[in-house]
Amino acid sequence: MSKSQEYASRAEAVFLPNYRPAPVALDRGEGAFVYDVDGHRYLDLVAGIAVSALGHAHPALTRAVAEQVNKIAHTSMLYLNAPAVELAEKIIGTCFADQLYFCNSGAEANEAAIKVARRAAWDRGDKDRVRIVSFVHSFHGRTYGALAATAQPKYHEGFGPMPEGFDYVEPGDPEALAKVVTERTAAVIIEPIQAEGGVREHPPGFLAAVRQICDAAGALMIVDEVQTGFGRTGRMFAHQHEGVEPDIMSLAKGIAGGLPLGAMVCRAEVGKSLVVGTHATTYGTNPVACAAGNAVMGVLTQPGFLEQVDAVGATLRAGLTELGLRHRGAFTAVRGKGLLIGAELGPDVGFDAKALVEACRAQGVLTHVAGPRVLRLVPPLILTEGQAVEGLQAIDRALSTLM
Repeated sequence: MSKSQEYASRAEAVFLPNYRPAPVALDRGEGAFVYDVDGHRYLDLVAGIAVSALGHAHPALTRAVAEQVNKIAHTSMLYLNAPAVELAEKIIGTCFADQLYFCNSGAEANEAAIKVARRAAWDRGDKDRVRIVSFVHSFHGRTYGALAATAQPKYHEGFGPMPEGFDYVEPGDPEALAKVVTERTAAVIIEPIQAEGGVREHPPGFLAAVRQICDAAGALMIVDEVQTGFGRTGRMFAHQHEGVEPDIMSLAKGIAGGLPLGAMVCRAEVGKSLVVGTHATTYGTNPVACAAGNAVMGVLTQPGFLEQVDAVGATLRAGLTELGLRHRGAFTAVRGKGLLIGAELGPDVGFDAKALVEACRAQGVLTHVAGPRVLRLVPPLILTEGQAVEGLQAIDRALSTLM
């Protein structure tokens, strides 16, 4: 029995069965590569599900974390700490927002976004303006408010009743949205790209239409950038591709390069509703996580970094398109921006995305799924052109074993 198999057996005995991890126990990483406890090397095109933005053991990140943990590891929000203030200033400096709230995860960031949207309406005197509109195929988190905003019934099954006040509409249809957004709508929440829902992109101009519909109805616009934010799509935030400014934005994943951290940012006019006692978190301004976030921001804002993300992403998308042709329609659509990429399996392909992920792992590359028929690539943002080509070659070999 390998060491990874031993850990898999031990994990099965003590972990809840809500996850089904691959029988691989990762031990260390270096750049875009990870190594398991048996010494096998893998090219990491998952990055902890779009989290390890700087890859593994990045010198700036490890230095920042080590220095901070040697100073103070936790303060709570009862006191200030320098890394949290500095990171908040950096994030605000790259987007539309005036104010920020730190939390621990994307689900919590969305919970805060929903709460501040409803509270802002309440403070304006619109006490019936409580409804939140989201889109079919969306994913906003697993806690109850975020789960209710997730317009995929499969995630609700067995956990009802869901919290009230949520409406769902098909994405990409401004007329349908305009019918649902009313004087009772507090906010519309939208992912610029529906990552978990299959790496689904909206038609050009749809985000602008959402903004106009919200303005016309007096509703707020929330963008969920939990997976698309912090350079993932070749811009600091994905909504910036469309030149649209929301009122509220939820963030997490790549924000701290692997440490747990989330944030909700908003305009001051909205944020003023979260007065003392209305919302809180114990770990949200954690100085170690915020120090990591400062290191991440330092790299992301270097001249040319995001352009490199865009270029490497284009290489991967072009290569996957070519592989789809070479392997008789293995992929019928390749979607995404930057290094958020989904390759949809053709209707005649006799295996699902999970089987392809397993075949890729056997070829030394880690990939992920976005639904049963979509292969998802969300590699570290430091991925090079050469490593992208190496990954494509491994996927090519994997397809050859399955087709």
